[in-house]
Amino acid sequence: MTDHLSYQGTEDYIVSSDLRNSVNISVALKRPLLIKGEPGTGKTVLAESIASSLGLRLIVWNIKSTTKAQDGLYVYDTVQRLYDSQFGGQNVADIKQYIKLGKLGKAFRSDERVVLLIDEIDKADLEFPNDLLWELDVMNFYIPETGEIITAKHRPIVIITSNAEKELPDAFLRRCIFHYIDFPGQNMMQEIVHVHFPDLEDQLLTEALKSFYWLRTVSGLQKKPSTSELLDWVQALTIGGIEPERISKEIPFLGALLKKNQDFDLALRQLHLRDTDSPSRAGKRVW
Repeated sequence: MTDHLSYQGTEDYIVSSDLRNSVNISVALKRPLLIKGEPGTGKTVLAESIASSLGLRLIVWNIKSTTKAQDGLYVYDTVQRLYDSQFGGQNVADIKQYIKLGKLGKAFRSDERVVLLIDEIDKADLEFPNDLLWELDVMNFYIPETGEIITAKHRPIVIITSNAEKELPDAFLRRCIFHYIDFPGQNMMQEIVHVHFPDLEDQLLTEALKSFYWLRTVSGLQKKPSTSELLDWVQALTIGGIEPERISKEIPFLGALLKKNQDFDLALRQLHLRDTDSPSRAGKRVW
């Protein structure tokens, strides 16, 4: 049966028509939506936007290098049970009281449909995605300690993000709807900034975007500035009362855009070379 939920985006999240269609296809086909893209393209915030747009609760499962698939299902707290058996003075025969549901387990047990975000799945071990295949397909899992089967009361909308740090298994990819979020072009980025700073002066935004995208073209940067850094930088420019004409000459508050010493030094060298090569600025130092 077709799912009638329809995601249209939200006021604080600018979504392309392709991305909006991918979200709605994944909901209709009841498949996880795998979102890839470089850091700062709004992958994580997308799940927040979907939950807000559809009026659903958001459950976030942040993946780390040590995360195992079972962590998302349940954890059997054997340490607490042992402690209670020795010092608690309570009946420890009921194992259920020591079973703690993980994020996926809570999504299955929720009385209402939820959006489940599995964030940065590529940080985990390579087998992690495959270990989730069965549960995401059949929407249930078995707890051998209690003999209980946890079945989803409502199929959650599953959003999975990846920074492409490692390739994901083919078997896992086949079960997902895939979408790659390109880094926003200047026109879309202008819309994004206006959402956060609706009263921003047009000339300041124009100069800020010009310098921001120039900086992203500097070869050799270990971490290119992303949308979140741009928003911080624009706010810093506004608070600092920086005149628009100073922005492209100096790139003030460069530390709001770049977070690594090597990148900072490289950007300053390139800025100096750019200005030295410019006939109107030859010989001027601007920082």
